[in-house]
This record gives sequence, C-alpha cells and structure tokens, in this order.
Amino acid sequence: MTSPSLPSRRVVLSTAGAAAVTFCLAGCAAASGPSGSTAAGPTTVPASEIPVGGGKIVGSFVVTQPTSGTFEAFGYLCTHQNLPVQQVTDAAIVCGRHGSSFSLADGSVLTGPATKALSRATVTVNGDTLTIS
Repeated sequence: MTSPSLPSRRVVLSTAGAAAVTFCLAGCAAASGPSGSTAAGPTTVPASEIPVGGGKIVGSFVVTQPTSGTFEAFGYLCTHQNLPVQQVTDAAIVCGRHGSSFSLADGSVLTGPATKALSRATVTVNGDTLTIS
C-alpha cells in the first residue's frame, strides 16, 4: 500500500498566501462602498455638541461648525492613507499619523502629505438635531 503524496512546501505556502490576500480583500470590500467611504447609514447628533469654530468626530463622519449656524460634514478617513483622522481643533481637522490637516469649512487640505480633500457628506438640520449622510 502506498501512502498518499503530500503537497510540496511551495504549494502549501502559495495557497496559504493566496487565501490570506483573498480574505483581506473581501473584508475591505465589505467595509467600504464604491468611493471607499464607509457603508454606515445616516448619523444624528445634537447641534449643540458641535462647537462654533470647531467640530467633532461622530461615527464615521467629521461634523464642523466653521461659523455660527453653518454646519459641514466630511468622511472621517484621511485621504493620505485612508485611516481615520484623530481630532478636530479650532483650526483644522487633524490626522496625527503623518501630520495632514484639513479645513473646517470645506475639507480641503491645509497641510500634507494628503493631497486630496476629505470626502463631503450631507448635513440636514432638523430643529436642534443634525443628520449626516
């Protein structure tokens, strides 16, 4: 009786590598939509939680109030490496990983290495509540 032949080490490693890449790509596709934005639905926040001349990270969005009564919203992923920004100051939306910063008013790049503006989101004001989508 002959024993079954085992696959070579090269075959095992290349199969495992292909499986890992497939797993990672499937996870990325499930977590983002066609433009790379997160698949989360609308988010609500009380308008009173968004400071004038500043903002707040809410779910997968950054909501700002650059001037009193004017609300803006952007996706929270830095356009440099598609990782979440960490904070909103009274001067900018900041990704502390590599130093990129973005305008509170329009999401444009203030300092790089990012070269593209943050993706825009829609803000709807309903009384004292903001809905971001």
